[in-house]
Amino acid sequence: MITRRAHVTLLAASLLLTGCGGGAMASTAGTATPPGKTPATAPSPEISVEAAPRQIPGLGPKTWAEVPADARQAVVVTGRDRDSSASTVVLYERTAAGWQAGASWPAHNALRGWSDHHLAGDLRSPIGVYTLTDAGGLLKNPGTRLSYDRGPGFTSPGTGFEGEPLAGSFDYVIAINYNRRPGTSPLDWTRPLGAGRGGGIWLHVDHGGPTHGCVSVDEEHMKALLRALDPDLRPVVVMGDATSLAR
Repeated sequence: MITRRAHVTLLAASLLLTGCGGGAMASTAGTATPPGKTPATAPSPEISVEAAPRQIPGLGPKTWAEVPADARQAVVVTGRDRDSSASTVVLYERTAAGWQAGASWPAHNALRGWSDHHLAGDLRSPIGVYTLTDAGGLLKNPGTRLSYDRGPGFTSPGTGFEGEPLAGSFDYVIAINYNRRPGTSPLDWTRPLGAGRGGGIWLHVDHGGPTHGCVSVDEEHMKALLRALDPDLRPVVVMGDATSLAR
């Protein structure tokens, strides 16, 4: 009888994957930490205590309508422009006073920028609002309350578009629930929209250059995000170029 993890391994070996997670090998020795098992000891990083807006700045009515009413954490990724691979990441948390903003961190997105109809191999990051439920990495859980899968499947060999080494890029990852099945390891290659719509879109450790479709920040900030995100607060990622998010 084929186990679930073995099934994931077979799928990973047989599919052509074009997201940032596509270079990773399926985990055969990872361990999952169910949500809620890690003590909630780390506060959200650098959250402002000043008066906060009732709506996240920079989001227009169309984008704001996609943010679930019960979401109390939002990782906002704002691209410099439609065709740029440079972006910024800010973690917002909704409190009684409004949406409190954390620090702004530099980030990379896909080589060719952004798309509101992401396709496999287009080298653009998908625009939209997506839930965040699952994490993992090559290294041990740094203290996240998200479900965490650790194993050698998060190996990232080779070099990036600018010749930079990719080693360590998947030391910590958070799966973005674009064309994937929530509640599974980031290494689960199930594609509900079909393989043609891409997948393997993650938040992961920055390697110093553009990605295939993921969003990357430096290791310190990845660990801060992992420790801050709380499944009880229904976290989402809101991502796209500034013009698209303002619609």
